Amino acid sequence: MPSNEPRGPKQILKALRWSWQGIKAGYTFEASFRLEVYLFAIFAPLGLWLGRGPMEKALLVGSLILVLSAELLNSAVEAIVDKASPEFHVLAGRAKDMGSAAVFMLMVNVVLCWGLILGSRWF
Repeated sequence: MPSNEPRGPKQILKALRWSWQGIKAGYTFEASFRLEVYLFAIFAPLGLWLGRGPMEKALLVGSLILVLSAELLNSAVEAIVDKASPEFHVLAGRAKDMGSAAVFMLMVNVVLCWGLILGSRWF
């Protein structure tokens, strides 16, 4: 249902606050997200330094950002599933497994991007 509130700087600021709350919640409650943030803090500057030109830098750092995004979405799915169905259910397990698989696929993407970009220089 469309909102009747006008869009503008006030709503953008609210959305930024909600996004920051989500990032803080991910960092506070999800060990996997914390680990990925630490890896991002190491590899993002490295990607900016190693990338030759804006396209390579965007691929090296952007692939890392995608992992963080997917981890937050996976955590959101897990939280909703746990709230809706605390007892085991095959569909709940499937939803959680698929969220985890999405994070894994984006980690494969990181290895692929970094490997193709940096590997082409060394081999």
